[in-house]
Formats: sequence, structure tokens, C-alpha cells
Amino acid sequence: MKLKTVKKLLNTETIFEDCGINDNHNLDSACGDDLEINNACGADLMSDVLAFSNQKTLLLTGLTNPQVVRTADMVEIKVIIFVRGKEPQIETISLANQLNICLYSTDKSLFEACGLLYKNGIGPEEMNYIEASK
Repeated sequence: MKLKTVKKLLNTETIFEDCGINDNHNLDSACGDDLEINNACGADLMSDVLAFSNQKTLLLTGLTNPQVVRTADMVEIKVIIFVRGKEPQIETISLANQLNICLYSTDKSLFEACGLLYKNGIGPEEMNYIEASK
């Protein structure tokens, strides 16, 4: 599903959107409307997000601090949608700008946003748990 379709489904407001024009990033990392989104992750626990490693995953969360952007960057997530109409801290927006991560907000709850995406064909991201040695 294209990002523009996700934004329409969730009726998002744009907080920060950089389509790869930033000199520090190449166009391959752009997150414009044509970015393909295959999976979604809904989480407020950033250690759960670290289990993901797919660029075509978007993150839905109620957390608004810079750690959300740092975590997304570590697993190459390029789109974060804040739920319940939350607005991120200024530091979060600044960091997203530096790392070319798009930020949006929706008034929908985490449950409703995930449900709408699932209903319209976005799958859950499979967790890549590391099995402990016996």
C-alpha cells in the first residue's frame, strides 16, 4: 500500500515530511507519498520495535519523545504515526528532520489505526526473536 493511501485511511496530519531533498540523505531513503508500506507495528515499548528490521514497516505509537525516532532509525523505519492526536516534542521533530523520518499524527487510537490498516491489507510485522541457547 502506498503511503498516500495510509495517510488517507488514518486521516493524518503532517508534522514533518521530507521527500529526500535533504543533502544528507539520498533519494532512496525518501518517504514521499509513493513509499510502499507492507507492514505496520503498533507499540509504545521501544524494545518491541527493535525486533523489526523492515524498511517497508511503519510505526504507530503514542510516545512522542526523541527515543521513538532513534529507535525507528535503528531498524530503518521511515514513517512514524502518532496516535490519539499526540504531537511530538520539538526535539523529536528536529531529530526526524536530521534522520529523514516522516512524522504524522492521527486522532485515531492505536487499536483503531492498526485495525483499519489490517482491514485494508497491511500485515503485522513478524517479530524476529532470537532464540536463546539451551
